[in-house]
Amino acid sequence: FAFISYRKLEGLSVSAVFLMVCFFALWAEYQKRKLAKEKERFFDQNGGQILYQQIMSKQVDTLRIFTQEDLKKATNDFDESRELGKGGHGTVYKGILKDNRVVAVKRSKIMNVEQTDEFVQEIIILSQTNHRNVVRLLGCCLEVEVPILVYEFISNGTLFEFIHRNHGSPPPSLDSRLRVAQESAEALAYLHLSTNHHIVHGDVKSMNILLDDNYMAKVTDFGASRMLPKDESQFMTLVKGTLGYLDPEYLQERQLTEKSDVYSFGVVLLELITGKTAIYRDGLKEGKSLVSSFLLAMKNENLEGILDPSIARAGMEALLREVAELGRTCLGPRGEDRPSMTEVADKLKAMRSAWREKLAPGHAKTECLVVCSSPAALAPWYPPSSRSSSGELYMSGIGIETPR
Repeated sequence: FAFISYRKLEGLSVSAVFLMVCFFALWAEYQKRKLAKEKERFFDQNGGQILYQQIMSKQVDTLRIFTQEDLKKATNDFDESRELGKGGHGTVYKGILKDNRVVAVKRSKIMNVEQTDEFVQEIIILSQTNHRNVVRLLGCCLEVEVPILVYEFISNGTLFEFIHRNHGSPPPSLDSRLRVAQESAEALAYLHLSTNHHIVHGDVKSMNILLDDNYMAKVTDFGASRMLPKDESQFMTLVKGTLGYLDPEYLQERQLTEKSDVYSFGVVLLELITGKTAIYRDGLKEGKSLVSSFLLAMKNENLEGILDPSIARAGMEALLREVAELGRTCLGPRGEDRPSMTEVADKLKAMRSAWREKLAPGHAKTECLVVCSSPAALAPWYPPSSRSSSGELYMSGIGIETPR
């Protein structure tokens, strides 16, 4: 009797184990199908079908659609040690693809579902931009709630770090600074004149200009960018930008135009010639606006008092005054009074050409020291808002990122 009871108990145990295995197998299959459906829903929601059709029709042939698994493997499951930068629009990770190509993977925070068509069109256009001074978009992942973008990897950090954190190495030469300014201006001019739609960057700042292996400028982070039909502006319900760089006309009227980028570029130009950040501290006082201090110095004819001493050497006064005057025109209170980015780029090119002989000797010596000895050359980049999280201000429909 005991033997029979034991056999029955054993049979029941085996049956229970079998049922549990079946249950977990069915549960796993259910979860797998649920995840697949969720990925499919996100893919459609993020405009994946539209983008896929464009790729199949060969209208887009430079863009790759990545799976979530592809990017998880590339970034070691988005490990913190792979973080290159974190800012208002999201986090950027260093990724290594199966073919060992190094990329920058940008995981954004939010996207309005109503903007799907616009988002896809912007991806298509950005994937077709081809300029040596614009960071190239390589692909995207759409099977997640918020799309993930994959860009080419740029190795030598941001312009912000190059100007403000040279780790005790000799400061960049004046010609280096003007070259980076010219390259950045040419990139923005290219975007403003792209195809049938102008691309307005919307968040031009030194942290969004990267430097490659040869210290060539590369404009990046199009999280706040917009495509505008020719000769038009766009009304923005949420003003995006960074404190210290934000065009006051855009802030007041909420009309985003190419001239908004011109103003922000003017601030970058001031950073290059003064060595000060857009919001800087003078002693123990509160943060001061570089634009306000610069305009006051120009008004009082005391430009030398605000210039970076390392570039304000004898014989360069006239050139620095030319650059300062160009900066002042970019910072005009009204957009219509500011030059176009094409005009800015042309003026910078002309200045460098006219002053080539005087710039060259100091350039060759300092450039070598900066490139060869700066620890920044070994530091990972990046963008958009650099390593530490920056605070943000949200008030009455305004999302403004504060520079560090």
